[in-house]
Amino acid sequence: MDKFVIEGGFPLKGKIKVNGAKNATLPLMAAGLLTEGISRLENVPYLTDILTMTQVLEGLGVKVRRKNRTLEIDSTHLFYYEAPYEPVKLLRASILILGPLLARRGHARVCLPGGCDIGRRPVDLHIKGLRQLGAKIEVNNGYIEASVKGSLQGSSIYLNVPSVGATENLMLAASLAKGATLIRNASSSPEVVDVANFLKHAGAKIEGEGTNLIKIEGVRQLNCVHHRTIPDRIEAGTLIIAAIITKGEISLEEICSSHLTSLFVKLRQMGAEIEAVDRWVRVKGGDLLKPIRVKTLPYPGFSTDLQPQITALACLARGTSLIRETIFQGRFTHVRGLRKMGARIEVDKSQVRTKGVGCLKGAVVRTPDIRGGAALTLAGLAAEGTTEIDGVHHLDRGYEGLEEKLSKLGAKITRVED
Repeated sequence: MDKFVIEGGFPLKGKIKVNGAKNATLPLMAAGLLTEGISRLENVPYLTDILTMTQVLEGLGVKVRRKNRTLEIDSTHLFYYEAPYEPVKLLRASILILGPLLARRGHARVCLPGGCDIGRRPVDLHIKGLRQLGAKIEVNNGYIEASVKGSLQGSSIYLNVPSVGATENLMLAASLAKGATLIRNASSSPEVVDVANFLKHAGAKIEGEGTNLIKIEGVRQLNCVHHRTIPDRIEAGTLIIAAIITKGEISLEEICSSHLTSLFVKLRQMGAEIEAVDRWVRVKGGDLLKPIRVKTLPYPGFSTDLQPQITALACLARGTSLIRETIFQGRFTHVRGLRKMGARIEVDKSQVRTKGVGCLKGAVVRTPDIRGGAALTLAGLAAEGTTEIDGVHHLDRGYEGLEEKLSKLGAKITRVED
């Protein structure tokens, strides 16, 4: 396994482009199961999670070809309804094939998916919603076995929480169901909107994406489509926090600044300078960071995927910060590494309390998951001395060439074989 070696204390400077969003690309790949012919996705990042999802689709008989940053997905010969075990166990997003398989094949057999260990992430909302669309579903020996007689039927569905994945899965399934489907308390996230736009370009009838009430009128078939994935708001947010934690100044290009409003509010409260227009943002860190209170919430609230990174930043604020996690109860795996680097941080159930220190110290730490690894990387950029971060394969699942981007901005970071 590789590791990062970081010499801290170098302010980030310059400009960089943001890649396409991983959390949009994965459900878009699942959406490709619904289309007739070859669909193309542009602006696809090079990530191991994308490769894993490719293996899931190929195991179903789908042809997937990559040309630079474009994926071609041909599901004309979607012969199988049982997903391959090994890649599904590695990737949480593989659950998103359940709805499309039921809609296209009438059967699906998928093992319970894996992914980052950040707390309990049940699939009950997916299963409950698909049952309301007429599917018969049983969970036996770690497998979800689903079938439907004839075709799925439109229904009114209420989600107990506005789950992004459940909203996407049900929207995919309902696109080929008979009649109308209403998804109430749906996720309004940019990734859901991106999937809805893909489906609409393919001929689906969808209204209300971007709100908490989505209406889908089922159609007989969906046609192939050419679609460009939205920019990755989590990669953008991580790089923005990296600039602030190093007291640097950077510009990001090819982003959607409106997707980052909640982050900008908190960073400005901490004392950062942020200038944002539609596709561009400039951020500058200051010498004095103010403490902050953060509560993660469904979009448009503060993203749970940026909580570890802003927690690392809060460790250097002058005063006490409180950060509450309401989405994933296990998402404080980065705290141990931050403590090794000198952070004064305490965990109390779903909340962390940080008392700012003058500086962090380089240490040897291990990447616990994608976003926790990003937090430790940011801490290493700001720390005195050398930081070694083991297990950076986790970061490769969610960030394309993170060390290369940071190096381009002036960071002293190298990847070495451990």
